[in-house]
Amino acid sequence: MDIRSVEPTVRVLVDADACPVKDEIYKVAWRHEVPVSVVSNSPFRVPVHSLIERIIVGDKFDEADDWIAERAGPLSVVVTGDILLADRCLKAGATVIAHNGKPFTTASIGPAIATRAIMADLRAGIGIGGGAAPFGKEDRSRFLQAFDGALVRLKRTR
Repeated sequence: MDIRSVEPTVRVLVDADACPVKDEIYKVAWRHEVPVSVVSNSPFRVPVHSLIERIIVGDKFDEADDWIAERAGPLSVVVTGDILLADRCLKAGATVIAHNGKPFTTASIGPAIATRAIMADLRAGIGIGGGAAPFGKEDRSRFLQAFDGALVRLKRTR
């Protein structure tokens, strides 16, 4: 069979090393019958299922991000908390959702990158600590809604 004759399909790409919603991704993807690529630098358990593909890349800087960005496109949902990866995937036309359910959009990514740079400078210059707020039930619920909605939208467009 010629690969070009295969209809493109919606696909989920997960930046998995620090992803707190992997189980939710699997359940929603199974319900929608959408394949999931779980990409990480180190091995961990994933369900044995025909729709789940575990990808373990090397440990080079940004190797998992590069793998995801190279495969992201208009029929992809990318799940990541990495702002720079989100930017790359948005430029490829992908739908990008953070682990807390907040979407990255072309309108929100510029300010997010700027804030990230300012915070990095502050942490480096005066030693400000901290980080993101703890992940909670509201974040998980928001993620489930956003992720399910994204899959429904993309499946309608193909």
